[in-house]
Amino acid sequence: MVLHYTGMTDGASARARLCDPAAEVSAHWLIDEHGAAEQLVCETRRAWHAGRGAWQGRDDVNSRSIGIEIVNPGDQPFGCTQMRALETLLAAIMTRWQIPPHRVIAHSDLAPGRKIDPGPRFDWESLAFQGLACFARPRPDDPDPPLAPSLDRLGYPPAEAATRLAAFRLRHRPWGRGPETRADRQVAARLAASCPA
Repeated sequence: MVLHYTGMTDGASARARLCDPAAEVSAHWLIDEHGAAEQLVCETRRAWHAGRGAWQGRDDVNSRSIGIEIVNPGDQPFGCTQMRALETLLAAIMTRWQIPPHRVIAHSDLAPGRKIDPGPRFDWESLAFQGLACFARPRPDDPDPPLAPSLDRLGYPPAEAATRLAAFRLRHRPWGRGPETRADRQVAARLAASCPA
């Protein structure tokens, strides 16, 4: 399952674009700014939401995932009603398709350096608390192994080290800045151990 933001301010505009064949973009679900969830593509059909990218060594993510677009311009917090609607929708889809939390990812996860959505304002920790995604914070006694093997195990595609670090931080440590840190390595290792591919 791949979560996105629309990059648009309202649901009507986002829906029009997602339903326009000329735009060559679509998603299975759209959650508008008021928290209304609408199915745009049957979950058994392929939608064009992921584009170029890979996850856990597999490309053509469009054929292997359900895409959920959330109306947000990209620089705003996600509203409570949107998040509650997403939680309800995620729980239903995950039950229907037996999708574990570690298979709920960000668009930025599968396309490092190309995509940033749903971005640093998205509340992954809240989803993880409800068993709908994976998220972790470092503990002082956590191991500190090299970052790259942990990112490989999580499923991040090959890219320059700085690009993969930026994608990982967007999802798991959006407050992280500068060169790779011990906390980055600890969080990645904890996630790799608890949320296997």
